[in-house]
Amino acid sequence: MMKTANIILWVMAMLFLSAMPSLAAESRPNVLLIVCDDLNTHVSTSGYEHISTPAFDKLAKDGMTFGRAYCQYPVCNPSRTSFLHGLYPQSTGVLDNKSDIRQTRPGTVSLPQRFKEAGYWTGSVGKVFHNATTEPADIAWHEAMHFDNDEMPLVTPLRKAFEAEHGPIDRGQARKLWRQYYPTIATQTRGQQPGYGPSGLKDDQHKDGKNARQIVSWLDQKRYGDKPFFMVCGIQKPHVPFLAPDAYFAQYPKDKLVFSPPPVDFWTQAPKTAMVKRYEGFGFELGVENDALRREYMQAYHACISFLDAQIGLVLSALERTGHQEDTIVILTSDHGYQLGEHFMWGKVTLFEVCNRVPMVIRVPGQTKPGSKSDGLIELVDLFPTLTELCHLPAPDDLQGKSLVPMLRDPKAPGKEAVYTVVTRGTRLGKAVRTERWRYALWSDGEELYDLENDPKEHRNLVKAAKHAATLAAMRTLLAQAETRAKAATL
Repeated sequence: MMKTANIILWVMAMLFLSAMPSLAAESRPNVLLIVCDDLNTHVSTSGYEHISTPAFDKLAKDGMTFGRAYCQYPVCNPSRTSFLHGLYPQSTGVLDNKSDIRQTRPGTVSLPQRFKEAGYWTGSVGKVFHNATTEPADIAWHEAMHFDNDEMPLVTPLRKAFEAEHGPIDRGQARKLWRQYYPTIATQTRGQQPGYGPSGLKDDQHKDGKNARQIVSWLDQKRYGDKPFFMVCGIQKPHVPFLAPDAYFAQYPKDKLVFSPPPVDFWTQAPKTAMVKRYEGFGFELGVENDALRREYMQAYHACISFLDAQIGLVLSALERTGHQEDTIVILTSDHGYQLGEHFMWGKVTLFEVCNRVPMVIRVPGQTKPGSKSDGLIELVDLFPTLTELCHLPAPDDLQGKSLVPMLRDPKAPGKEAVYTVVTRGTRLGKAVRTERWRYALWSDGEELYDLENDPKEHRNLVKAAKHAATLAAMRTLLAQAETRAKAATL
């Protein structure tokens, strides 16, 4: 909690900012934060060669790409709560998709709330906070909008026939029957099971197409008036179901997809607690490579990425067209990574590199060197203090992240010694630290140690290798230190 003196200083700063003339408000930079959902590093700016993401490339050409950015919890709600409040999950108390920081840590100020209090116009579209239950509404936003996909053409005739027999699908018993029937129609209607396939819809009929176009509309109509703006575009893809307009599937023929099967015996040398059984929901068996099914899902996932990239391109073009290219900070990232068969795992909720590393591109007009890159270690929790510093706003006293401003100004500036990520297993946490070369994880039933310089796919657990005993000891110490810091702001 903030000490009394800090509270007084914060109140004084707020009063000062609110009293500033409009010209001073207009001189403050705008902010556009774009957050994708379940997007791993299968984008061109992260070095993935098998996909085209021109919008990512466009932003990177004018800004800085961070090659080693990491989430603090590889699940939506804990991750978003963490970086939107500048606190590690162990301090937010949000370690699942049901908890709400307003109950676990009452009074904690969110990133958009801080900007709204400072006189910014704040607008949100799509998935920013986890869901409507955790959405802070008027406290954080002047406007917050959510959209749904239009009905897929393959569904329409079936729905009409169903309603002719049972009545409207949004009422009574018919609603229950429809919810049971809908997932059986096609792979596209499966939802979390997961669904995948061409939607038959146009870009602007998808929720992400609507999200992007809403941001464009706000820019075109100057919805923010004479205030600087803080806008967040929550991109829902490539979260399941893996649906996208048909044309994006055509970009990725299944027989052209490139991937490497994991070692069949991998799980004989790694703690069993490190795995999750989500692969069963995708239709896979542990230790069995199903090449055909893997290609089905990868094609759909990549189609979603190209689709979301096109929507982001619309937003970036609108910034230029409306004259905000040079007065708007843009951050493009994801809430966490995603597994597509690595270690036979699918989905999220593990501590592997592919699950914890996220794409990150930041453009700060007048500060970032165009086309610059940094391999320094950073965390999503660093975004809050970075933005408050860049916009000259007072930051909450208890923020646990570290501002990235020195790195944005100098690509050679060092990042963190280690980054920290956790995930729940029952009543306990799996915990991992990642340094420039190594990743170490501690579980209730064992440990992991990977040399990412020589084993970037994390196939060989070196925890029992005698020659790495000193490294193992050092990583254990780093993990203990990281956990101490992560708990420092607990109530």
